[in-house]
Amino acid sequence: MTSTSGRSAAPLVTTLCWALVVFDGYDLIVYGTVLPRLLEEPDWGLTRTTAGLLGSLAFAGMLAGAMLAGRLADSMGRRRTVLACTAWFSVFTAACAIAPDPATFGAFRLLAGLGLGGLVPSASALAAEYVRPRHRSLVSTLMMSGVPIGGTLAALIGLFVLPGHGWETMFLLALVAVVVVLPLAAWLLPESPSWLRARGRVEEAAALEARFGLSPETQPAPGARQGFRALVDGRYLRATVLYAAATLATLFAWYGLGTWLPQLMRENGFDLGSSLTFLLALNLGAVGGSVVTAFAGVRIGPARAAVTAAAAAALGLLALLAHPGPAVVYVALVLAGVGTHGSQCLIIAAVADHYPAYLRASALGSALGVGRIGAVLAPQAGGWLLAAGLGVDANFLAFALAAAIAAVLLAACARLTPSTVVRTPKGATAP
Repeated sequence: MTSTSGRSAAPLVTTLCWALVVFDGYDLIVYGTVLPRLLEEPDWGLTRTTAGLLGSLAFAGMLAGAMLAGRLADSMGRRRTVLACTAWFSVFTAACAIAPDPATFGAFRLLAGLGLGGLVPSASALAAEYVRPRHRSLVSTLMMSGVPIGGTLAALIGLFVLPGHGWETMFLLALVAVVVVLPLAAWLLPESPSWLRARGRVEEAAALEARFGLSPETQPAPGARQGFRALVDGRYLRATVLYAAATLATLFAWYGLGTWLPQLMRENGFDLGSSLTFLLALNLGAVGGSVVTAFAGVRIGPARAAVTAAAAAALGLLALLAHPGPAVVYVALVLAGVGTHGSQCLIIAAVADHYPAYLRASALGSALGVGRIGAVLAPQAGGWLLAAGLGVDANFLAFALAAAIAAVLLAACARLTPSTVVRTPKGATAP
């Protein structure tokens, strides 16, 4: 770690975490980019149902990875957890390029998912500690724009790489994270002062806080309940359930679209190139949505802003059921991207605001871990609906309903006013 001034600590940590999240997004969305080609792979014989199952395996791994992220971050430190998760998912994503059959490919995607799921809650919790509380909504949502930016890169690169170099090259590009970004993060990324204090390394924590101009966040007194037990305590139970359920619905819509959109548009009569531009529109909308919703979250609160974002996504997806012309389709997909990913960014910011420092990583891991159930179900649901002959519209309707359900759940989250949020568990010092 370099002797960066306190004023530049937040940009440094946020930028490094953001860069790693970009590769998280690329490695997630790249499957949807190559899916039309995998369905045409002569020796694999993939059906839509099998393709949906393969798409779900990475998310199944992410579910486990997100649930374990809090424990890993608490035991080995948030910095080392972020670095380990990045190395893990990059290597196993690249390994997909040499998979000889669908079973091996699926195993590699499952393993990659463990790291993909562990990175976001760990990186979000670490970045949240290096900004002032009133800026956490802005920084969290801006950092999470890395996911759709990674998806945008996957779609753009696919336009040029897939025709001449095959789908395997798309997965090999994941190694760029290991070669370029990971060494920089290992050199520059600081550890969490809160974690150091919790481990009794008070002098190291104090040195970091002095160097970066941070105010220490008080740790719970000995005997205070932490981790999952504290999250389901009466003071936090309602928020924990609501945020987890809203994340599940939001990720169902977001990753369902990310997995199936190119293929859905091909079945609507578009060629592969045009289908990838629709995926590009979805991800560009998500990038823009990260910025717009970040500022909205600062002004009116992340939970309240997320209600509007999720409702906008539902309206955009419902518009596709009218089979409009290409221009309207692009607008609807941009709106869907703004709403689905924007609401997810805001949920992360709301959770980071709602819970004290010693519960933040566990709370983010819990919400994202349960939410991954939606991500696991979405690719399979898309495949089932197509295999059942229900057509493309059934997929868009399912994803729109998920976004609408998320809006309702987030409205309930928004009712958790400051007067109902109790920050201090029994036996703990007020943060």
